[in-house]
Amino acid sequence: MEQNVIDASGLLAISTRLQRLSDQIRKDGLLIYKAFGIDFQPKWFPVLYTLYKKSTMSVVSLSEEIGYAHPSTISLLKELEKEKLIRSKKDKVDTRKRLVELTEKGKTLLSTMEPVWEVIIKATAEITNTENNLMKAINEVEATLHEKSFLQRAEVYMKKEF
Repeated sequence: MEQNVIDASGLLAISTRLQRLSDQIRKDGLLIYKAFGIDFQPKWFPVLYTLYKKSTMSVVSLSEEIGYAHPSTISLLKELEKEKLIRSKKDKVDTRKRLVELTEKGKTLLSTMEPVWEVIIKATAEITNTENNLMKAINEVEATLHEKSFLQRAEVYMKKEF
């Protein structure tokens, strides 16, 4: 089978290919949850799972924990509050801070999801190789970008080339 233009472009299209991979996994993840009769949007996962593991958190701490920009986190939180899966309250110590936590409905949803996570982990292990090469590569790239951003790396070549 002949490669399409994007696949053949190699590193130039890495962002496109990662997005395509993410979209496929997210779409199938939604179908997996539906197969178990669970109404869940995969985009909610980082917030709900973090609150499930860490309980009450400030919005800023939650943003940092999941690695999302503050506005993206706020957008997700509004959606989850509308679904009545989380609630927010002012911090009693620092009233400028907003704390978020799971509601009973959110806790019930996540406990229902736990058995599905085992299925997801097993299916993911199958597609990422039993030695977790993909996860290892993702961790390495994230750590490398934390040290020096993609833009900073490109700027070195921009100065040389232009």
